[in-house]
Amino acid sequence: MITFDQVTVHYDDMPEPALRDVGLTVDEGELCLVTGHTGVGKSTLLGAVNGLVPHFTGGTLYGRVTVDGRDTAHHPPRELADVVGVVGQDPIDGFVTDTVEEELAYAMEQLAIPPATMRKRVEETLDLLGLAELRHRALHTLSGGQQQRVAIGSVLTAHPRVLVLDEPTSALDPTAAEEVLAAVTRLVHDLGVTVLMAEHRLERVVQYADRVIHLPGDGRVRIGPPAEILRTATIAPPIVELGRAAGWSPLPLSVRDARRAAAPLRARLAERAPAPVRPPVLKGGGNRLLAARGVTVAYRDLAAVRAVDLELHAGEVVALMGRNGSGKSSLLWALQGSGPRRAGSVRVHGEHGAQDPHTVSAAEARRLVGLVPQTPADLLYLESVGQELAQADAESAAGVTARELLDRLAPGIEDATHPRDLSEGQKLALVLAVQLAAAPRVVLLDEPTRGLDYRAKAALTGIVDALAAEGRAVVISTHDVEFAARAADRVVVMAEGDIVADGPTAEVIVSSPTFAPQTAKILAPLPFLTVDQVARELADTDKARS
Repeated sequence: MITFDQVTVHYDDMPEPALRDVGLTVDEGELCLVTGHTGVGKSTLLGAVNGLVPHFTGGTLYGRVTVDGRDTAHHPPRELADVVGVVGQDPIDGFVTDTVEEELAYAMEQLAIPPATMRKRVEETLDLLGLAELRHRALHTLSGGQQQRVAIGSVLTAHPRVLVLDEPTSALDPTAAEEVLAAVTRLVHDLGVTVLMAEHRLERVVQYADRVIHLPGDGRVRIGPPAEILRTATIAPPIVELGRAAGWSPLPLSVRDARRAAAPLRARLAERAPAPVRPPVLKGGGNRLLAARGVTVAYRDLAAVRAVDLELHAGEVVALMGRNGSGKSSLLWALQGSGPRRAGSVRVHGEHGAQDPHTVSAAEARRLVGLVPQTPADLLYLESVGQELAQADAESAAGVTARELLDRLAPGIEDATHPRDLSEGQKLALVLAVQLAAAPRVVLLDEPTRGLDYRAKAALTGIVDALAAEGRAVVISTHDVEFAARAADRVVVMAEGDIVADGPTAEVIVSSPTFAPQTAKILAPLPFLTVDQVARELADTDKARS
């Protein structure tokens, strides 16, 4: 179905090719997972499948890419639209109509499909993806998972034989991600659709993949069965890391299989108490930095946040969790001061006493509370990465430069690069560096791991730890349960605008089958959250035996 024949892609402004001598074949009805660190060429590989590379991205493509017998060098994307459907990272950015039903019909209108056929395909797609009850709903009122299913449906109505998905679960809560992946696997198994999926959160998707295409970073690719590729890959989900640490063979790819293999490991760790994931917060939580009382946010008649009380303390890292649409982002914007607040108060303790970020200047508010939004590119407005970093340093109160912060998150980004030419993960890393350079007392991060690989998330965790050690309070709104388990010492869960849980990370996430990390599920009832905890205990037991 898809063939890369000695394909090399070289961009004029890059010293090395993005892809080098790539040869691979993806068969009909196969789900291939594309993995690799941020910036290694995954988007280039995906773009070459529907002709975006090189027809719209520029650069030079050597070799030959064929899809269903069509050479992409001679068929631009519009001539492949009936064969290849593409769904980007942010589905709402690709919507062109107002309602679900209209969006499903739009692609067929562009292909001049007869109205009777259009109606039949819309009905079939509504049923296939479980969208029938939403057919008349406005797209902007849907949850993230519903929007992602509509985005997939909007390309499926053209009956493509290939579906290309770029980070399909990156913005979704665990339940919504499962809904989307269930829909995708149904397309593969029941309809024979070929799926090429790039995803950083491998723990969500690796068990569904037939094969893995791994890009190690030198432009080349490795392709093979998931367990075989991931055993030595530079990037792997926690379940594989745990299997490596425990010496399991073959490596399990699902929690069910891992639990079956884990009985000896659980017995070995039964008498061990894991060390804390993070150093304990100062007794009493440190000094109070922020106090929110009765914060209410409403949009017209829709209440997004309902009379929420929240306190944040120095040295504390809080994970703000909950399903899509629960009010997390609205709460963060209200705490930062820029968002609408119908009622309530926010006080942040700074150099001049307790202040409301909503009532001070923008520069002062940024030193009190820094916020990185879900769409970080909205904060990038200069012509180069170097200019963005220099501007951040000019306004900085931190002892570390924005460039140093950026290199820790996403190394290798040149100053001359235009911010709009960066990958989504690189854009996020740049905005993180810019915001953190202001050294705010309270740092709010809205889905900061979206588009970041495991290495970048580990670097982000290090920065978060450093901010907490400096006495700052950090709030991370996230659907990434693995990141929350590693980075947070407290978890706050929201639902329908209310706080429904607030407590230590281990207590809150382990009690929830939705938010529990893979290690906790595999080793339950033992109180382990991360692979690092397990590895330390195994090393200690080995040392004691010797």
